[in-house]
Amino acid sequence: MKKNLFYLLLCMFTMAFNSCSDDSDDGQKTYAVIVQLAYPDGIATKEKIEVSLYSAANSATYKAETDATGKAVFTVIAGVYEASATDKRSIGGVAYIYNGLKSNVSVTDQWNVAIPVDIELKESKTNQIVIKELYVGGCQKDDGSGTFINDKYVILYNNSEAIASLDKICLGVTLPYNSNGTNRDYVNGVLSYESEGWIPAGTGIWYFTNSVSLEPGKQIVIALNNAVDNTALYSKSINFNNSEYYCTYDLTAYANTTSYPTPVGIPASHHMKAYHYGTGSAWVISINSPAFFIFSPKEDLADFVTNASKTSYYNNLTSQVRKKVPVEWVVDGIEVFRKDYTDNNKRLTADVDGGYVYYTDGYGYTLYRNVDKEATLAIEGNESKLIYSYSLGTETTDISGIDAEASIKNGARIVYKDTNNSTNDFHQRSRASLRN
Repeated sequence: MKKNLFYLLLCMFTMAFNSCSDDSDDGQKTYAVIVQLAYPDGIATKEKIEVSLYSAANSATYKAETDATGKAVFTVIAGVYEASATDKRSIGGVAYIYNGLKSNVSVTDQWNVAIPVDIELKESKTNQIVIKELYVGGCQKDDGSGTFINDKYVILYNNSEAIASLDKICLGVTLPYNSNGTNRDYVNGVLSYESEGWIPAGTGIWYFTNSVSLEPGKQIVIALNNAVDNTALYSKSINFNNSEYYCTYDLTAYANTTSYPTPVGIPASHHMKAYHYGTGSAWVISINSPAFFIFSPKEDLADFVTNASKTSYYNNLTSQVRKKVPVEWVVDGIEVFRKDYTDNNKRLTADVDGGYVYYTDGYGYTLYRNVDKEATLAIEGNESKLIYSYSLGTETTDISGIDAEASIKNGARIVYKDTNNSTNDFHQRSRASLRN
């Protein structure tokens, strides 16, 4: 009796938005869906936080804001949805991000509006160094015979106001390498390592061998394969012949000379080295859907790599060796989903990356970080140097409208968006920035 009374009262409450079950304008039955944000202990709820419901069936995204109790109410037709939210706060000069995502919210004619959809928000802090760009998918060969994929790179950027040290920064990718297909790490719909607070680094880890620092607003280019002038063979590829660039090159760890020819123009002091604990002669990074991250170890890296207790075997296979990188070590990450696939699975937990960005490989596209327009405009003298009418986004774009690369060339200082959510922070760019 009490349950029925509660249901009736809840339906009356949501009448302000729509009925618990009603008809849409096209005659389809609709349902009220209440999403409840659950913050970590000690963190107060906040109103007017935007919550999203995404439907893969029609690629529609519905948005609503929370009330003072952390609830957001939607009216949708039957279907399977994904609920997500991001809350950003500043406390004591440190920016905190609260991200959450709930997949497989199935709304049917048995939907019970009295049971809210809970999104558990994970806390993370913003850092000085962000992944500005990730290029992994290769480009078309000039003769039309296929794709050249050995020209991958990543750009790291100092997004802060202070000089940043990269001395201890390491590069990692998760295993499984691709987002689509069965992921054996899921148990009852949840990543098994999420509650344990670590991220799996597959195959090996790259690290800097010398002191590296970045001034505010400056970047470092790291060639992940073929640290040579690849445009000599393929005009749409990347020229890494630059003494300021860095590269992953360690033939004692990865001996595949097809992936790692002798670098040209990049000095030996800029060659990153690797700890290789898996199989294969080259570091595996997916060309269509990597989960890539950078981290700063809080203990000796060699001790960490050789510590058996920090080892995980994917699907219990001894050939699939991974290292358990603690979440608190992670500086930044980007979760990439394979475009046009419905069986994508997240590998980075919500406290590292609360979303994902879609990618199409083989056409020279790159994943580029969006501009934080408000923060960029707040920099004194910046406004007159900004270039607008950005047009290089594909399918999604940078809603700031600012052409970051053109603005940088015009003397502007760019601050990039950093919400620890790849859906908000990245878009697919039609042209790699190193080809500009």
